[in-house]
Amino acid sequence: MGRAERDGVTSAGGHGDAADGSLEEVLRLERLLLDRAVRSEGGRLEALLHPDFLEHGASGRVWDRDAVVKALPADPGVSGVAFGFLPVRLSDDVVLLTYRIDGPRPTLRSSVWVRDESSGWRLRFHQGTRVPDAS
Repeated sequence: MGRAERDGVTSAGGHGDAADGSLEEVLRLERLLLDRAVRSEGGRLEALLHPDFLEHGASGRVWDRDAVVKALPADPGVSGVAFGFLPVRLSDDVVLLTYRIDGPRPTLRSSVWVRDESSGWRLRFHQGTRVPDAS
């Protein structure tokens, strides 16, 4: 079993996959966005979020970059544990990352990361989808 499998990470997609470290970098950045300390700092959030960032939240609310940068520092916690990260390279400069957060309100998560020469990898789109109760 490889390191990625032990860490709950699976790699899929073409274009060289992890050869240049892009998939690992996207995973690292997504995990930063799940970190309470990073979520508490507007400046760090701004650096990670694309200027045209958009989120479809599990609550049904749509968030833009400014709204997220203002709201997250006031409530930076993530209620649960993230696992099952699956990065898929869609092109040389676009990665789709899916995973799950288990906790009081389990959610499926998907993130689209884009890379440009001047700013590197930034989160362009994120969606949270609540997992229905089994009852």
